[in-house]
Amino acid sequence: MVKNLIRYFKSIHFIKAFLVAFAMAIPVLVSIYFFDNFEIGFSIALGAIFAAPSDIAGSLKHKFYGILASIILVFAITLLIGYFSNYLFVIFPLLIILVFSVSYISVFGFRASLVSLAGLLSLVLAFAYQSTEISIFEHSLFIALGGIWYLFLTILTQLIFPQVQTDYLFVELLKKTAEFIKFRGRILVERDDRGALLEHNFKLQTELNELHETIREVILEKRSSSGFSNRTRRQQLIFSKIMEIYELAISNTVDYEKIDVLFKEHPEKIDEFKVLIFEISKRLNHISKVILKEEKLIFNNNFKVILKKIQNHIQIYKVNTDLSKSREGVILLINFKTYQEKQIRNLVDIARILNKYSKNNKIREIKDAQQFITAQDYDFKKLKENFSLKAPIFRHSLRLTVTMLIGFIIGFAIEMQQSYWILLTIVVIMRPSYSLTKERSKHRVIGTLIGAAVGVGIVFLTQNPVVYVLIAALSLIIGFSLVKQNYRNGAAFITLYVIFMYALIHPDILTVIQFRVFDTLIGASLAYVGNYFFWPAWESKNIKEFFIHSIEGFLELLKQIDLLYHQKGEASTELKLARKEAFLQVGNLNAAYQRLAQEPKSKQENIGIIYELITICNTYLSSLSSLGMFIRTNETGDVPDEFEVFVKHIVSNLEKTISILNNTESKNSLANENLEVATKNYEEYFYKISIQRTKEIEKGIPVSNDMRVQLRETQLVFEQVRWLFNLSENLVKNVKKI
Repeated sequence: MVKNLIRYFKSIHFIKAFLVAFAMAIPVLVSIYFFDNFEIGFSIALGAIFAAPSDIAGSLKHKFYGILASIILVFAITLLIGYFSNYLFVIFPLLIILVFSVSYISVFGFRASLVSLAGLLSLVLAFAYQSTEISIFEHSLFIALGGIWYLFLTILTQLIFPQVQTDYLFVELLKKTAEFIKFRGRILVERDDRGALLEHNFKLQTELNELHETIREVILEKRSSSGFSNRTRRQQLIFSKIMEIYELAISNTVDYEKIDVLFKEHPEKIDEFKVLIFEISKRLNHISKVILKEEKLIFNNNFKVILKKIQNHIQIYKVNTDLSKSREGVILLINFKTYQEKQIRNLVDIARILNKYSKNNKIREIKDAQQFITAQDYDFKKLKENFSLKAPIFRHSLRLTVTMLIGFIIGFAIEMQQSYWILLTIVVIMRPSYSLTKERSKHRVIGTLIGAAVGVGIVFLTQNPVVYVLIAALSLIIGFSLVKQNYRNGAAFITLYVIFMYALIHPDILTVIQFRVFDTLIGASLAYVGNYFFWPAWESKNIKEFFIHSIEGFLELLKQIDLLYHQKGEASTELKLARKEAFLQVGNLNAAYQRLAQEPKSKQENIGIIYELITICNTYLSSLSSLGMFIRTNETGDVPDEFEVFVKHIVSNLEKTISILNNTESKNSLANENLEVATKNYEEYFYKISIQRTKEIEKGIPVSNDMRVQLRETQLVFEQVRWLFNLSENLVKNVKKI
């Protein structure tokens, strides 16, 4: 409990929340103390709040430009709404134009969507401006000043504590990677729950991909702007090792049905692997605690003991089972053990880096590092390309505009005390997808009701303004720190903050609570209904784009792996980029499926087939990564012609799948005769060397390096390309159904 609390105070979310509270409190206190004027400080504090959404993890340059864009946008919107808020014939068209155009800039990506959010928040709160002490122009200027003040504080914080953001990101990455590894271990042995465990793994992959992208931006771009320091080298090396652990976990393709059959009578052989995988997960969590300075780095010999037990199990299995029947199982267990040993070596490497064992001259920068940062396209052509009802952001902008207009009319018609709270709720809750809007609506309403109930309880206990100030300040910090991790609890604390801030201005606090709850219910209902009825973007209609991008990623990665198999040597930058792109696209596909699964049952068209395709795509990525990993990290012989036959047929099927998804006809069609011959040749060659090795064993001849390489390469490469071909056939068959 105490450790969790300390970790919470160290988290980047708490630090940012404290920074927001500080940026708001100081102007208000200075304004009251020196100028005897609350309005100036309040306007500056508003500017700090508007700048905060754009302050997300990333490079300092991107933070600076994101917050600066928010400041400019907020200033312009506050000025426009402030001047025309009393002229209904102007404010209606102005509201339509501003809501649509500001929300539409989200086409430029995630950071742009947060700039858009700042603009929409300022638009709503501009309706709340009622001051007689400062003009609307002065109010807008002070808001801009508040944004600049927050920008100064966040840059200063990052310059003084440059490691805080990076350490937090690494801790999150290690925790989620540990969870991912642990679930892989559970999937291995928990046969009945595999479906649910695999779905959870899809979700984790999505979260991990997002973290990978953020960390790449932070540590790779920092290298280009501030030079290649020893700290940056170490961060890059640790990141590359964590990535290798993750990719090894993905690439370790496991045919669970085959394992179930092979080891049905010997479950203890697999159970010991689960123990090892859990120990690897535990080590990753330990390293995250070392980075947070919660524990000292230790590395015991548990791995050696577990590996020894696994080796003994393999030997017993080999002795107790007929050689002709056990060979496949033995090779599978040995390969699985080899994979786990690679994971352990990566953990040892991370420990050495943390313990400063690596010399500076041994820590090399990532080759072509800049190419691994996903650059955001800010070309204005993107606005034109997405100006269509087919584009999700265009539909969202239209939907939000209509819903906001309805909310504005309702608030105006019934003359509510704080009618802009309806609009505020819509802006905060409404998202491009139905599932996210539904989830946020539910959490917002529950959080508001909890906050209101607690607020009422406190009001009955005390009417002390000092207590109200303390509660408001604490609620602000806690609410902002929780809003991303737990939106419901964050909404509860923010509700408390709003209630007690208004209580200091308006004595009738119970009326404030009543209107806060009522407005939230109206806003949440409108957001939910709007997302359902106004140009809804159901995932079942859009998910084929994610399938296309994923399969295109597979095609490019397969071509690069084929090239490496022929050329040998070190993996090229092109292969690494293709691998990164394939992982990202499958992550996006998994995220789309998660959204689809939360939509109304009536809108989940073909969800059974889609789930099967999602499973195939994830298995395909695992198998493709496994093939690439083997070729990249092992000695290999000449590429057999049979391998090329399989590759051509796989490419043909992938291209056919893309054509079907694009509603076009594929001209690429290959006869299966060559494939049958290739399969027969592979099987005969493996059988031939297996017989040869059996005779050597009978004569007591130890296995030679050439024989070991031939056995492993033939079995693994053949298994993978045959598996990839079967998966590609299943892709073609299933996409035809949708």
